[in-house]
Amino acid sequence: MHSPPDQRRGGWSVAPVVEWLLDEGRLNPDPLKLIDALATRLLEAGAPVWRLRFAFFTIHPQVAVWAWTWTRGRETLVESIGHGVQQTDAYIGSPAQRLFETGAPVRYRLDRLAAGDHRLLHELAAQGGTDYLMLPLRFSDGSTNVFAIATDAAPGFGGEDAARFTALSHALAPVLEVAANRRVAETLLTTYVGPRTAGRVLRGQIRRGDGETIHAALWYGDLRDFTPLTETLPAAELLAMLNVYFETVAAAVTARGGEILRFIGDAMLVIFTAQTQAELDAACRAALGAALDAFAGVRSVNERRRREGKPEIRFGVGLNEGEVVYGNVGAPERLDFTVIGPAVNRTARLEELTKKLGVPLLMSAAFAARLDCPVRSLGLHALRGVAEPHELYTLLEEWS
Repeated sequence: MHSPPDQRRGGWSVAPVVEWLLDEGRLNPDPLKLIDALATRLLEAGAPVWRLRFAFFTIHPQVAVWAWTWTRGRETLVESIGHGVQQTDAYIGSPAQRLFETGAPVRYRLDRLAAGDHRLLHELAAQGGTDYLMLPLRFSDGSTNVFAIATDAAPGFGGEDAARFTALSHALAPVLEVAANRRVAETLLTTYVGPRTAGRVLRGQIRRGDGETIHAALWYGDLRDFTPLTETLPAAELLAMLNVYFETVAAAVTARGGEILRFIGDAMLVIFTAQTQAELDAACRAALGAALDAFAGVRSVNERRRREGKPEIRFGVGLNEGEVVYGNVGAPERLDFTVIGPAVNRTARLEELTKKLGVPLLMSAAFAARLDCPVRSLGLHALRGVAEPHELYTLLEEWS
């Protein structure tokens, strides 16, 4: 653990810190590791640092700002700050608001605060802080982000410290911008194509035709009566219903280790991957458990919708397992990662038959054989586009 810098040593030089940042530091894309390493370098240089904070805006459906806060002697704090933060007490009247409104650095002597100064500053003063400096980090897209430094040295910052930290911020901005852009790329890819596919894209597996054969439990779910609903519900209400349905099912699926591979209108294709036969048994059990959780979740949603006079959400699920090709297909300038193969097509056909047979869940014989719970056969049935009839199964329990 580093001790507070000895102010009797006189001035310190930021040059070696900047040199390290532009040489080694820039190679670290993880802001958490970067801020820890930067703090170490500053302390070794004799800089009077007690607390450092990076914060930058991001593109994320739930998060507006990512922030990392290092405090000497404590574990570094990582925060995800939601949208609408500008309307909260944490922002209004804060150093960050002042910085964004003026575009200029902000400084407060923490040992000389006024009663009306923001509560963050009073909290830092109560913890022993004496001086606080917030600097703008300007990215190439024109956005302004935050680099804040606080000290607990009795004299506060020295006469040249602000200039030194400003020089450091100029070097830090492009380094953090790279990290921010990578985090945005990861977030957007994960949001739109799922974590498995996002990882492949970021690793460079982006050529058309790239693919691999995998084993998986497959889930295909589809809403009931969606076409009539599109004709009768206002667009906003229809979208709200879809989002509630997808959110409820996604929570059940991801909790069991599944990944939503794609949304297809009001339908969704989900995979539970496996490397071995034992893992495939577990994947099938997880897929079935997710289906039961999803049905239970939607039943709860429907209780509320009935009270509100809204149409209920009804859906069916087809479950199958098998070998599929997980690959990159499409036109040269518009590609998609997906799974293809007979097992995928048959899973969708199973879901189609849930309507005809009047059960919400259907399983292939291969899928049912991997379960450890009682099932019942519904006999042989023709699957659209498949030559031979297949024996289909459902659970002994029934769902309303």
